[in-house]
Amino acid sequence: MATIGFIGLGNMGAPMAANLVKAGHKVLGYDINPATLRGLQEAGGTVAASAAEAAKVAEFVITMLPAGEHVREVWLHQGGLIEAVQAAKPLLIDCSTIDVESARAVTAAAVEAGLDMLDAPVSGGTVGAANATLTFMVGGSEPAFARGLPVLQAMGKNIFHAGGPGAGQAVKICNNMMLAINMVGVAEGFLLGQKLGLDWNKLHEITSTATSQSWALTSYCPAPGPVPAAPSNRGYAPGFMAALMLKDMKLSQAAAEATSSPTPLAAHALQFYQAVVDSGDGAKDFSVVFRWLAGQKRE
Repeated sequence: MATIGFIGLGNMGAPMAANLVKAGHKVLGYDINPATLRGLQEAGGTVAASAAEAAKVAEFVITMLPAGEHVREVWLHQGGLIEAVQAAKPLLIDCSTIDVESARAVTAAAVEAGLDMLDAPVSGGTVGAANATLTFMVGGSEPAFARGLPVLQAMGKNIFHAGGPGAGQAVKICNNMMLAINMVGVAEGFLLGQKLGLDWNKLHEITSTATSQSWALTSYCPAPGPVPAAPSNRGYAPGFMAALMLKDMKLSQAAAEATSSPTPLAAHALQFYQAVVDSGDGAKDFSVVFRWLAGQKRE
């Protein structure tokens, strides 16, 4: 079993680190929030006084951070983890969802320092993190991917090598853009069905076997009732917060702008999630876009 430094023990990072402990790894964790450190201790991990302390003696160093600027700060700037771990030669894995440019910049700095690095964002939300059923979308070299695979398998169920540096982030951005659009479409369908006098359970039963079938419909239905385990039946408790979906949609549109890619549906969906967050529901699950749409009038 390996010694793993884990930096970023929030809603996703904490259960991921706990699953590494369950798999028999020694986990040294750090987060700026003291409450999350107590959680790691309770899970059987060891608390470090700083990110550098968590990483210096590790064979693998994992970060799970909010945004690209945090990833750059921890690896390249004041955190300086690449410099701090250069002698030990651990495999570096960033599981944050960030822009492709930041992922490639950090990987390039790692390679220049003689280190291997993977960008490995995840899909599956807090439930997937808790149950070790996450999907990992991994960018980096083939040897680095092979080296990191056993560690990723302790936290996830589906591990995919997407390509070279930044490819994992590119897949994640595309995935969440499609999901955001899909969720809006499902929400609109169920609201129209209600106006037409349909029972939501019957609509769900039929469409789940028809051509509109999707994960957002069958597993995560935004209309309360048809899927008991969905956030819509728990007051839209996340799940995956609407504020995070908004962040990812902004990443998708920045990438679309940079590559001159037409994404008109995504541009409209971004406006919806921005409105959800502006209305005060940013901490709710992103499927709460259903409730926001229900309050709108047709123009």
